[in-house]
Amino acid sequence: MRTKLPGRMCILICSLLVVPAVFSQEAAPEETPLGSAPRFESRLISPDRAVEMAVENNLGLRRAQVENEAKRRAAQTPWNVFIPTVELSGTLGRLNKERQISGVEPVPLPLSPGIYGVIPYSVDAPQWNLSAALSATLNLNIGTFVGMKKTIEEYHAGLVSVEKAKLQLERDVRKAYYSMLLAKEQIALLRESYRNADNRVTMAQANYRAGLIPEVSLLQAQVARENMKPQIDEAESNYRMSMASFAMFLGLPYDTEFELADLSGNVEYVTLEASDLVSKAASGKPDIEELRRSLASLKAQKSALFFNLYTPTLSLGFTMDPTFGGDPLKDSWFNGSRWEQQSGMFRITLGWRLNALLPFTTEYQSYRAMGDGVKALELGLSQAIQGTETEVYNLILQLEKTRTTAEAQRLTVELADRTLRLSETAYRNGLKEFLDVQNDELALRQARLGALQQNYTYLMGLLDLEYAIGVPFGSLGGRN
Repeated sequence: MRTKLPGRMCILICSLLVVPAVFSQEAAPEETPLGSAPRFESRLISPDRAVEMAVENNLGLRRAQVENEAKRRAAQTPWNVFIPTVELSGTLGRLNKERQISGVEPVPLPLSPGIYGVIPYSVDAPQWNLSAALSATLNLNIGTFVGMKKTIEEYHAGLVSVEKAKLQLERDVRKAYYSMLLAKEQIALLRESYRNADNRVTMAQANYRAGLIPEVSLLQAQVARENMKPQIDEAESNYRMSMASFAMFLGLPYDTEFELADLSGNVEYVTLEASDLVSKAASGKPDIEELRRSLASLKAQKSALFFNLYTPTLSLGFTMDPTFGGDPLKDSWFNGSRWEQQSGMFRITLGWRLNALLPFTTEYQSYRAMGDGVKALELGLSQAIQGTETEVYNLILQLEKTRTTAEAQRLTVELADRTLRLSETAYRNGLKEFLDVQNDELALRQARLGALQQNYTYLMGLLDLEYAIGVPFGSLGGRN
């Protein structure tokens, strides 16, 4: 006898049987074979995104930011130099040897009312004693106020140093990015040359079968094609190593797969005014701004030292030293009549160290040494400004030279391409030797490579110029 199942029960059983099978079919393609490396989603990274990742993950920059954090906290509370130094202490001690307190005590005479006499007495003093001390001290000098300015100047100098490190990192990341783009373009040219060499082998085979060329020409074409494989393999290996280093530079695992965004269109060549750019460099270069901030901080430090050495110091102090007069192990500590002060006071002291007035003292020599340091830093700043002006002028000349060379290189590429096309046509018709075609193809490859190098050299020169004059990267034009 067969039992019929309800309709809803049949649907539920079928669902339980079918759904696992469907999920197993969908999950099967996602399984990674044993022994294979994990797959990373390929990401397209632009120069701007590469800079953002490097700034977020660069350990050197983060270290500079952490070091400047202490200066930031000090600059936020420069007034804390006016908080007095407060010390509180308590002492519970035991004498190693018992001692007695001796004296005389007045007593009334029994036979003479109103008249007192004295009798000697001697008591054992408590071996344990209890005392407390409270002191507050504040030293005021004109140098104290100047030191507040020094603290703030040091913080601003630290900010400039962090910003300088950030700009240097951005410049280096962009230059490394374009270096790898150039290597990528070189690999593409090598692959294109390999395809052309393979096409010429096909043409050589056809011409050889037709009796238009000797066998040696066919062998030359095959050898030329095979010789290009090691060049391509070496270029690709170097490119992979550069990509691994760049990935770690961005804070990514070395084996992360990502792609670099190609430059859209040709590089834009801009007109540069040397006089304007040189004047900007004297005030905008991060290195010069860092020197200026360091000089301001050193001058503030020198002023603070001067006032500390050559002006009097006002000292305010307050002390309390209550001492328990009874036995701290037997008597109550909360009996106010037993606590007495021994030497507590409030004091105002005006003092002036005269050592700095003598030229052979350490104080005087330290002040003179700091003055020499200020002069040396001023000379270094002037020297840095002159060097930056020369650097900017040379960069402008180099960029102009690169622009002129790039324009001539484009014409060379056009001529080399046209020459190769004519040579291939003549070779196809049996009118030229393969060696001639090979030489023309090599000339075209070199011309294209030279054009690429000039474009990226111009971009990198713009990066150096923008850093030298202290403007945001990309301000002078070009796709950098």
